Amino acid sequence: MRIATSLAVVICAMLMTAQLLPAQRGPANVDVAKIVEREVASGQTFVGTVMPIKRSVIGSAVGGRVAEFPVNEGDFVRARQPLAQLLTNTINLEVDSEKATLDLRKEELNELVNGTRPDEIKRAKALMMAAKADSEYQQKRLKRLESLYARKAVNDDDIQAVVSESIRAEEMFSEAEAAYKLAVEGPRKEQIAQAKARVAVQQALVDKLESQVVKHTIISPFDGYVVAEHTEVGQWVNSGELVAEVIALDHVDVSVQVLENHVPHVQLKSEVRVEIPAIPNQVFTGEVVMIVPQADIRARTFPVKVRLKNEIRKDGPLLKSGMLARAVLPTGPRLKALMVSKDALVLGGPTPMIYVVEPGKKNPKLGKARAVPVQVGVADGRLIQVKGDLESGGYVVIRGNERLRPGQDVMISNVLEPDALPTAKAINTDG
Repeated sequence: MRIATSLAVVICAMLMTAQLLPAQRGPANVDVAKIVEREVASGQTFVGTVMPIKRSVIGSAVGGRVAEFPVNEGDFVRARQPLAQLLTNTINLEVDSEKATLDLRKEELNELVNGTRPDEIKRAKALMMAAKADSEYQQKRLKRLESLYARKAVNDDDIQAVVSESIRAEEMFSEAEAAYKLAVEGPRKEQIAQAKARVAVQQALVDKLESQVVKHTIISPFDGYVVAEHTEVGQWVNSGELVAEVIALDHVDVSVQVLENHVPHVQLKSEVRVEIPAIPNQVFTGEVVMIVPQADIRARTFPVKVRLKNEIRKDGPLLKSGMLARAVLPTGPRLKALMVSKDALVLGGPTPMIYVVEPGKKNPKLGKARAVPVQVGVADGRLIQVKGDLESGGYVVIRGNERLRPGQDVMISNVLEPDALPTAKAINTDG
């Protein structure tokens, strides 16, 4: 009993101390902006699902045994990062063999293109001149023997032998002369064209094999997250068989179904407020990027996609595929509405609220923070529609509201524009 009493006393003391601390520290410094009234389209909430902007179910282009599978479900992968590696020992040997043959074909072509070497031409010319000298000698010898034959100094066999030798020497000279001319002219154009064709055929074969080697490495087509594994090390995969599934989450689409009587009011590039029930303390805004012109015949609803920029944290993306979402689409006529900066919203409680500053009578820079529960409507740039106990022209806290409590004294440090960015400077309110 004594322990319970002592504990109650301690708790009461702590609560009283917590209430006195703000008063001891003085008023909290805050930045404020005005509540403005604007015309906006009335909105309606549609339930949807967070979807990745890109999804790729990746298969193998060739058959083979998986040698490496370095990724796991949930891993982040970069574009062209390997997801799996198939064995390539045999095909690498084929590539080496065909490359060697390609080198041979190229050298054969180079030999023809370069033409006959000067030393070969010189040698052909020397052979031609030697054959010419031998032919001339045989011609002179034949003339001498013919004169002797006329005087019956030699018989028929001798003269026939010399005639044959003379003919042979003349033919040898003709052959040597033709060889010399061929050496000077070099290879024929047709021979060079044939050699080029052989090189092209061999190059195509090497390229084909190297392409097969590349296909043995299955890569990611874009930056994303692995969400499914369909193989493992040692497993055989056939051509076209699934290996892994990757989704891109740097941006996400919220896909909602809009009734046919509302879809004519939805416009592309319209700004849309999105609620994620799993993340109640944050406001998301996106843009209508697609209105599919084909309805579900049974429900008479049209798919509409709202694109959001995702926040990538150390532990992964904030918005995950499959999350429940609610998109507030502008589907009605334009009405006047009270708008405040999105930074004015204080989330995380049972209902959103904002802090309205009621300036003091003696010093307009001093005031009290009044908590006002609100209902949130459509978004318009950095402004958002709110419904509650509010009046146009009043001031709401947009910087420093995360540490305020209802009724706390505040000091207005800066008055900002209603749609001010987080780094905005104060505006002059003194005229």
